[in-house]
Order: sequence, then structure tokens, then C-alpha cells
Amino acid sequence: MTTTPETFRAQLAAFTAALAGRPLDAELDAWLNREHGAGSATYAGLKAACEDGVAAGWLCHREGGGIKYGRIFKPADDLHGFSVDVVDMRDVAGPHHVHPHGEIDLVMPIEGDARFDGRPAGWVVMPPGSAHRPTVSAGRALVLYLLPQGAIEFTQ
Repeated sequence: MTTTPETFRAQLAAFTAALAGRPLDAELDAWLNREHGAGSATYAGLKAACEDGVAAGWLCHREGGGIKYGRIFKPADDLHGFSVDVVDMRDVAGPHHVHPHGEIDLVMPIEGDARFDGRPAGWVVMPPGSAHRPTVSAGRALVLYLLPQGAIEFTQ
């Protein structure tokens, strides 16, 4: 079955229900990787949906600085207040930014042993107030970003 933006949204709405109200911290990072990490049905389903969306052209349809990206969904009640972005990165560092309310990332290597900020396939949870220059090394990866209330602040 080919993924559409509507089926992707429904898939994410069901998943974000498990995240609603949880603190974005190391405990959530560990839980996500244990219950929904690389090798799980959740991971396989989200990766397949993202690959379908990129191939169909409705995900990662913008490009800048060697990064293909795009916000597919703004924060909404059915997504439990999360916005959804997907980026396609190959051996590149993105723009530095701060996560006022934190960030949940799903790292999906596509080529090589791609890592995101040094982390392999799976989930990365960044707490409120954290900041980074998102970096994919050792290959190409798709990264799904869930941002509470869509909050992100790019820095100079």
C-alpha cells in the first residue's frame, strides 16, 4: 500500500498518543528505543512511510544547504500538539537551533552506517532548552522530527 499524507498523519496520530504528556527526557529516549526502536514494527512502518513520501515527492520537497526538508504537519490536536518535519541528510550538518520544548527524532539510515549526532538508527530525545547543529555522518539518513507545539528557534 502506498502511503499518502493522510495515512501518514493517521499513523503518526496513533503513535503520538503514546507520547502525550510525557516529559522529553532520557527515560523517554530509553523507552522509545526499547519499545519502538530499530527492528520494531513501529520503526519499520514509519521508515517505510517516510521513504514512500520522499519517493512520491510530498516529503522533503524543499532543499537548502545540502539538506532536503519539509514540515508536513503543523502542531494539531490529533497529533497531540506535535509538529512533524522530515529531513533527508547525507554527511552534512544543518543549522544550529534550540528546542524550547524539546525534540523527538527518529533516525532512519538509508545509505551506509549513517548516524545522527553520533546516534545510530532509532530514537533521540532532546530535552527542553537543548540545542544542537543536527549532523548526519557516515552516510545518508531520513530524520523525522516531532516538535512540541512546533517550537524551534534557529540561532545565528
